[in-house]
Amino acid sequence: MPDRHEGDARVDSTGTLTGDAGEAGKHEVRLGAVQQTLFIPLVSRARETNRWGPVLRDPKAVELVRAIGYDTKYAEVPGGWGPVLRTAVFDTYVREFLARHPAGTVVELGTGLNTRFERVDNGRLHWFDLDLPDTIELRRAFFEDTGRRRMITASALDEEWLDVVAGSPGPHLFVTEGMLAYFSEEDVHALLARIVRRFPGSFVALDTYSRQMVERQRAMAAARNVSAMTWACDDPGALEHLGLELIDSATITKPPRAMRRKLPLRYRIKLPLADREYGKAGRIAFFRTA
Repeated sequence: MPDRHEGDARVDSTGTLTGDAGEAGKHEVRLGAVQQTLFIPLVSRARETNRWGPVLRDPKAVELVRAIGYDTKYAEVPGGWGPVLRTAVFDTYVREFLARHPAGTVVELGTGLNTRFERVDNGRLHWFDLDLPDTIELRRAFFEDTGRRRMITASALDEEWLDVVAGSPGPHLFVTEGMLAYFSEEDVHALLARIVRRFPGSFVALDTYSRQMVERQRAMAAARNVSAMTWACDDPGALEHLGLELIDSATITKPPRAMRRKLPLRYRIKLPLADREYGKAGRIAFFRTA
């Protein structure tokens, strides 16, 4: 990967990432600019796992952080609690889907180094992890295909993968976390419209970001030399004209009720205070296709 740093990256018992990544013996990776942003949520989950009273536990993320050499600028995002809460909201929606459809199929679009399968697997579900060739090559160093879980090398904007997942038991849930904001609005709409046409009666979970948030992220991205978001959407309900029915939506400061009841005390204190600044930055939405 470009601009590798030498040293040792590890997450200590307090959840703090220490040292630089890229030490000899670590798994060296080469990813495109957008794909490298996958390290932001990965490191955030590893840190959270090592904190007292985490909102989620992800020992696989800790393992990956210790094993992979990567540019530490992706570990320097202040706080990191935002990506963790976003992931926890998605986990909640996936678990709710599986409670009703325990043998259904979940398709993770732009999977990165997500480990949601490890957190939600009920022993019956079917799962696909889809991403670009460089990311899937990295995943295959740490994950294996099984009878219920497969990796697909493709762009979410391709159409061939639709035939692959169509052969898996329905209903289907399509999950895309942290990916669509890097697409153009035209590409986002085209992808969602294809899912609606091909999989009626399925479900979609995605995140949207306000124009103000996208502009703020662009300024930050320019300063830190990371990829900038492109697509802004102030209201996920605006996507219903594509054939989607909005069932529920949440924010990281006002998560779904089922998740809110289980939040650690520090989050129950922090989130009301953070709502003014972050409450309107983005939403995680759960849809049914027409």
